[in-house]
Amino acid sequence: MDPELPLENGFPEIPESWKPYVDGLQNVLSQSIRQRVESIPVQDSPSFPRVGILFSGGVDCITIAALLTQMLPHAEPIELFNVSFENPRQTKTHGSASKYNVPDRLTGIQGWKELCRIDPQRQWRFVQVDVPYIQVLEHKSHIRQLLVPSDTVMDMSIGMAIWFAARGIGNLVSDNGETTPYTGLARVLLLGMGADEQLGGYSRHRSAWDRGGTDALAQEIRMDVQRIATRNLGRDDRIVSDTSKEARYPFLAATVVDYLSTVPVNRKMDMRLPRGIGEKLLLRMLARRLGLTQASVLAKRAIQFGARTAKMESSNTKGQDSL
Repeated sequence: MDPELPLENGFPEIPESWKPYVDGLQNVLSQSIRQRVESIPVQDSPSFPRVGILFSGGVDCITIAALLTQMLPHAEPIELFNVSFENPRQTKTHGSASKYNVPDRLTGIQGWKELCRIDPQRQWRFVQVDVPYIQVLEHKSHIRQLLVPSDTVMDMSIGMAIWFAARGIGNLVSDNGETTPYTGLARVLLLGMGADEQLGGYSRHRSAWDRGGTDALAQEIRMDVQRIATRNLGRDDRIVSDTSKEARYPFLAATVVDYLSTVPVNRKMDMRLPRGIGEKLLLRMLARRLGLTQASVLAKRAIQFGARTAKMESSNTKGQDSL
C-alpha cells in the first residue's frame, strides 16, 4: 500500500506517481468535451451561447466548465444553470427570507466566481433557477410520467431538479449581483454524470473501503459503472429531452470510461484522506491544476439535497420508497 499522501494547505501536492494519471484524465476528458461541442452549429451571432452546463459548483461540473472554456471562442458565452427549490419544510423551520439560499446555490456562486477568476475574458452567464413550491405541484405529475419506468422517491427528487435546471427559466446574475429575467438559449447541455460512479464519489464507496479495503471498493465501482445506463441515464435523458435540450455526458465517453478502467483504484481515490479530498482524488487533482482551488475540496452532495428537492412534504420518506 502506498504511504498516505501528506496534506499541504488542506490538499495533497500531486506526487510524481500520480502525474501521468492526471495528464491522462485531462487528455481524454478534454477530447470528450471537444467532441461533444464541435458539432454544434455556429450561430450568426458570435455572442450566442451554444452550450450550457447544469452547474452546482461541484468538482464534476466545474472541471467540465474549466476545460470547455479552453475550446470555445472567447466571444461566446457559456450558460451555467443553478437550480434551487422552495422547500416548505425548510421554509417552515428557517423562514422564507433565504428560501433559495440552498447549499448548491452557495457553492454555485462560489464556483461561478472561480471560473470568472481563471478566465475573466469569458462571459459566464450564471442563471439562478428558483422554483417555488407551487410550480413543483404544477409539474410533478408530468415529471413523474417522464421518469417511467423509474419510480422511486429519489428518482422524483433527482428528476425534478434536472428538469427545472434544464428548462433554464430563471434570472441572470450580473457581476454586481443584480438579476434580470432570463431563459437559457443553449440547446446542448453538458452534465457531470458518471464521475461519481467511476471515481468513488458516493458515500457507499467509502463504506465499501471501510468494509473490505481496495477489493471491496473496486467491486463497488465496477457495479456502479455496469448499471449506470439502466439506473440513471435513461431517466436523465428523458427528463432533459422533454425541455427541447440535448444532454451530453463528457465523463461517459467510451474513451474516458476505457481510460479510467485502466487506472488503478489507488490512483483514482484514496479513502484514507478526509471527505472532500479522498473521493474522486484524481479529478480533484485535475481541478486543482486548472486553478479551481475552492471547488477541488468540496465534498460530494447529492443534487436532491443540494437543491432541496428531497423530503419536501414529509421527513419520513426514504429515497428507495416507491412513488
